[in-house]
Amino acid sequence: MSRTTTLPRRLQPMLATLTDAPFDDVGWVFEDKYDGFRMIAKIEGGKVTLYSRNGKIISHSYVEVAKALEGTKGDAVIDGELVALDKDGTSHFQLLQNALRHQATLRYCAFDLMFKDGQDLRGLPLLQRKTQLKAILPRHKLIVFSAHRKTHGTKFFKEVERRGLEGIMAKRGDSIYQSGARTDNWLKIKTSKRQEVVIVGFTAPRRTRPFFGALALALREGNGWRYIGHVGTGFSYQALEELHAKLIKLKASKSPFRSKVKDEAVTTWVRPSLVAEVKFTEWTSKGEMRHPVYLGLRTDKRAKDVVLEHETPHSR
Repeated sequence: MSRTTTLPRRLQPMLATLTDAPFDDVGWVFEDKYDGFRMIAKIEGGKVTLYSRNGKIISHSYVEVAKALEGTKGDAVIDGELVALDKDGTSHFQLLQNALRHQATLRYCAFDLMFKDGQDLRGLPLLQRKTQLKAILPRHKLIVFSAHRKTHGTKFFKEVERRGLEGIMAKRGDSIYQSGARTDNWLKIKTSKRQEVVIVGFTAPRRTRPFFGALALALREGNGWRYIGHVGTGFSYQALEELHAKLIKLKASKSPFRSKVKDEAVTTWVRPSLVAEVKFTEWTSKGEMRHPVYLGLRTDKRAKDVVLEHETPHSR
């Protein structure tokens, strides 16, 4: 069970900018890019409150993680990522989708410390914050300190790519923590293209597939919606059934697009409120995703905030 609150600006997570390629730089450190979702942990007087990126209190959904964090030394506000691991110890966003219903190997990967014992640490350099974070984290199997490597981002990226992981994070070693801001002091470098999308419709099922055929996808553009294609792969039977049940409740009378799009005759439109994540190979000349694969729903972002994520070349 979760409820939405308004996270004070000072507790809001700092956001990274997508960049185009890995690099080497003595002033930067490099970490794993975890394939889960952001979680702010507030520990006060031994009580733990867990927040999602969009301000939902989710402590009751992840009681074991909250209990593990009770062992933190003193009061703190920690930034990290909740992940679900496969049998090889690799994090997968898809596994996290079913973590509440089925047994899953959860980990809270802590990578930054915003406050400690009432002291605001956000103005300290990143590496100093990480040193203090490591010192207060409890020794518990559910809690992981996010280690980093200095300077050699290119080599690290190649290792991550070889292992089939999502990518790496690059962070300036002397960067301060800018709550709620997207900054180029933190960069994300992905091994494959991924994008958060908004579901705006579904097509009728074909052949032996039940429930629906494909999802119509959109991004927010100005005050309207931009069509970016359909996704019809990546669904388990359970995902098809559960998504269909959610979509039926969101039926809308008309298309959110100004012009006609593919398969309108067999499309049921829905209110644009469900956010999903997909991976794909490239953008076509029409601005649509080529070979998209559904990864799962995201509950940590509002539909109206889902816009095209541009790769920003890093000045090296």
